[in-house]
Amino acid sequence: MNLRRFLTILVARNREFLRDRAALGWNILFPILIVAGFAFAFSGKPLDQYKVGVYAEAPAQKLAMAKEEQAFFHTGYIQFIPIAQLDQAIIKVERHQLDMLFDLDNDHYWVNSDSPKGYMLERVLYGAAIVEGSGENALTIVETSGYQRQTVSGREIRYVDWVIPGILAMNMMFSSLFGVGYVIVRYRKNGVLRRLQATPLSAFEFLSAQVISRLWLIMAISIMVYVGADLFIDFTMFGSHWNLLLVFSLGAVSLISMGLLVAARIRSEELAGGILNLVSWPMMFLSGVWFSLEGANPLMQKLALIFPLTHVIDAARSIMIDGAGLVEISTQLLVLTVMSAVFLLLGAVLFRWK
Repeated sequence: MNLRRFLTILVARNREFLRDRAALGWNILFPILIVAGFAFAFSGKPLDQYKVGVYAEAPAQKLAMAKEEQAFFHTGYIQFIPIAQLDQAIIKVERHQLDMLFDLDNDHYWVNSDSPKGYMLERVLYGAAIVEGSGENALTIVETSGYQRQTVSGREIRYVDWVIPGILAMNMMFSSLFGVGYVIVRYRKNGVLRRLQATPLSAFEFLSAQVISRLWLIMAISIMVYVGADLFIDFTMFGSHWNLLLVFSLGAVSLISMGLLVAARIRSEELAGGILNLVSWPMMFLSGVWFSLEGANPLMQKLALIFPLTHVIDAARSIMIDGAGLVEISTQLLVLTVMSAVFLLLGAVLFRWK
């Protein structure tokens, strides 16, 4: 490998990307906007988990009287909604729009037998104790089982804290696959690769320069996004920033190598876009970017393991939320290293200039 030829291609590719101001700005702003949107949507007071309709001629007064008689109406995390039309409210219970409905004038209640939330509320209704103490969520725990009540405290892990590693990894995935795949295909279609073939430049030198160029650009943008988002969101970080940097670096190399493999022989930008979408969208949904796969079909969980994005997100979340060290994420690091080597080797072997 000739270092001078490698550096020449590396510098040329860096300048090409930095001169594209629109692409550069979008790579920085897009993940920040997503994180800011989630922070706005899920910040503040926790949302009530259950919705209970309350019907009466004078719902406010009746609800106040019910609170004096029934501990259920003091239970926290239940939103009690005044109802004006009883018939329409019953339909909402049928459609799971209300979890439970009370007619306080006639001492009736409705619950959907197919609703898990309705089932839990009914259990609470019959098991709630007399209210004492202060605060809207104060409720006496009746000692009937012989168990002693213990309490813990700690900082809440918000959804935005859980989703931020996935958003950073998702942005890295799209930048790696499309930023490398489209570039290689465009070079081949425009005849740039044919001209480079006439030079002493080898395929390994060319591909290595593409990997390094995209790697440092992705990492620089990811660091800026991380720091910028943390300034106004203050998301959770219990682990080491150096370990997180290592995970994202290995993940970026693996995803860039995958992009090179996809574009190794393709000449059409339309075909390249179709294949890259075929790879990226299942990877995004099955790798746990937006939701956890815990409790999902075991086959789906095993299928997710073939994607490098899954291992990046799992390792990043373990570091940021659980404070995991290198030993705890060693499996993910090993898998990402092996995937990177395999993708890069296959991409170099299958690569063609024309």
